[in-house]
Amino acid sequence: MRIEGLETEITTNVEFNKISTDTRTIEAGDFYLPLKGANFDGEKFIAQAVEKGAVGYFTTQEPDIKGAVGIKVPDTKTAYLELARYRRQKINPKVILITGSSGKTTTKELVYSVVSQGYKTFKTPLNHNNEIGFCQTIFDMPEDTEVLVLEAGMRGLGEIELISKYALPDITIICNVGTAHIGRLGSRDNIAIAKCEVTKYQKQNGVFIGHNSELIKKYLDFPGEKVFYSINDAKVLKHRTGFSEFEYKSNVYKLNIEGDYNIENSLAAINTGIALNMSPQKIASGLESYHPIEKRWETEKIGRFELINDSYNANPDSMKAALKTVFELYPDCVIVLGDMGELGENEKEYHREVGEFVKQNKTDSNIIITVGELAKEIDNTNNFLCNSDAANYIINNIKGNKTIFFKASRSMKFEEIIKEIKESIK
Repeated sequence: MRIEGLETEITTNVEFNKISTDTRTIEAGDFYLPLKGANFDGEKFIAQAVEKGAVGYFTTQEPDIKGAVGIKVPDTKTAYLELARYRRQKINPKVILITGSSGKTTTKELVYSVVSQGYKTFKTPLNHNNEIGFCQTIFDMPEDTEVLVLEAGMRGLGEIELISKYALPDITIICNVGTAHIGRLGSRDNIAIAKCEVTKYQKQNGVFIGHNSELIKKYLDFPGEKVFYSINDAKVLKHRTGFSEFEYKSNVYKLNIEGDYNIENSLAAINTGIALNMSPQKIASGLESYHPIEKRWETEKIGRFELINDSYNANPDSMKAALKTVFELYPDCVIVLGDMGELGENEKEYHREVGEFVKQNKTDSNIIITVGELAKEIDNTNNFLCNSDAANYIINNIKGNKTIFFKASRSMKFEEIIKEIKESIK
């Protein structure tokens, strides 16, 4: 690999294996790219990188470390992004950029399952949905990649636009606009504005695919082809535990997972396949091959319990969507709900909103357990402030064969509860 194509007009050619941003994992022959943040400065470790065999490094200072090629740039992160864009354009795959308040990772996986039926496809790894993860994905992408599926997360305005600028997407997808990160952005309108940044640098001959939301339509600024979808466009034919069958645009599709919201996410994948001129048969095959990833509706049989772990993240919209499926398909389920994060000054109100949904939909057979100070606002009947106490309650009080559903923000670490249940049954 050679370094070239930077907007900073650097013409130095350096042969290297890969770009590394971490001196803990850097290997001989790598090129070191030091990143900076509020609490760290990678440039302090340039000498260490060279000692470990780095053949070159970027720096914002005058290069003064001997034994490797030093390249001075105004900003190391920008240099990383420019190099990523250069490689993206050199390989030149069709780029699909996906965002949304909830469901974007599931949608990414569904899109990947579909598109890989017809193309050599690469995707964003789990938790690589910021600008640094975007760069890492680009450099991990094989040279024969035909379609690149990217996920864009955000915590504020401008972050999705930044990824769009360097990804140069052909197809963009907004799954939905909900209340995730409302504590940072202040309103759903601001969230919609941030999500619509995904089309800022999209190729105008591309396709935008989005949830049929008035907020998206209000703030979307894209002159090219637009496709909107919602669950109302699909006819659900079968719905049972671990399976869905539905009709959409005169074709029948199957999913090995339950839930209307999963069907809705699959509509984005179907429309992506259509945009890439894939046949309904290949699209259907791709959907049927999809399986949930870890902590997203992950089912596991543990003794007399069937555990459903959907605790990767949570906000009021995703919480209610998941609970709707639970109430429909598991009428006597034990439901364990935890705190939802980043909801701002109205966080208690949002938890009460979920609590009202639970109250209106639960049956007399449902047992509701909540974990956390905020989750107390959902239901205070069986509330615990730590995972260990919740686990002990389940182990000692839940009798017979039961399905137990877990949903909370990732920070609640509900895997700790599941681990204690497993250990108690050994």
